[in-house]
Amino acid sequence: MDVRRRNHVTVAGPAGAPVVVLAHGFGCDQNLWRLVAPVLERDFTVVRFDHVGAGNSDLSAWSAERYGSLDGYADDVLELCQELDLGPVTFVGHSVSAMMGVLAAAREPDAFAGLVLLAPSPCFVDDPDAGYRGGFSAADIEELLESLEANYLGWSGAMAPVIMGNPDRPELGEELTDSFCRTDPEIARVFARVTFLSDNRSDLAGVEVPTLVAQCSQDAIAPPEVGAFVHARIAGSRLVTLNATGHCPQLAAPEETAAAIAAFAGALR
Repeated sequence: MDVRRRNHVTVAGPAGAPVVVLAHGFGCDQNLWRLVAPVLERDFTVVRFDHVGAGNSDLSAWSAERYGSLDGYADDVLELCQELDLGPVTFVGHSVSAMMGVLAAAREPDAFAGLVLLAPSPCFVDDPDAGYRGGFSAADIEELLESLEANYLGWSGAMAPVIMGNPDRPELGEELTDSFCRTDPEIARVFARVTFLSDNRSDLAGVEVPTLVAQCSQDAIAPPEVGAFVHARIAGSRLVTLNATGHCPQLAAPEETAAAIAAFAGALR
């Protein structure tokens, strides 16, 4: 297996420096890290990659069986770390990739120096009986998925600005829309169900590596209660609230996002 080709892996920054791995969320690719990566590359070896089915990944490697759950993506993360012989890395997972990092670190903690969970959500669906607020009712999520499956391009145009936030900066929403539209609709349908229907709340307790939970001050997709929940369930974790608004702080506030990642990863040396 050629992991570098499968996931279109790119590596930059000083050789021998601590390694930071940047993982993108649903409907995106590694390009969304382009404003953060150059800052981190001053002091870290920075690894970016595309999940199978996204960006310039090898689409022939995609199957609904492997990628019908987050476990397949977590396997890819571990294979990437092993094949590239990266040593313990700081894994930065944005949105759904945060839970991929949680699963991977619980399985092989020695592969990770730490985790940065950026705008994470272990479960998007509210669970009133457990007192959990994910931000959406079950009916909300089903409606979202039905809309996506009926007209993916139309859904992308409507939802991307909501996810991005920052209505005073429409170019950000347009960029996210373009990113969504580059994703194969069939792959997007499967990944959307994996993203919005997964429940990884019970997996959080299995994380034993140093963890930073970085939430945004205003986020329509992962409200502050979610970040607080993740922080409370991962022993010893730190919680920081970025001034950024929206669900993609690496675009909306790249300097602040890069600074938070660098400070955490630097402290792990």
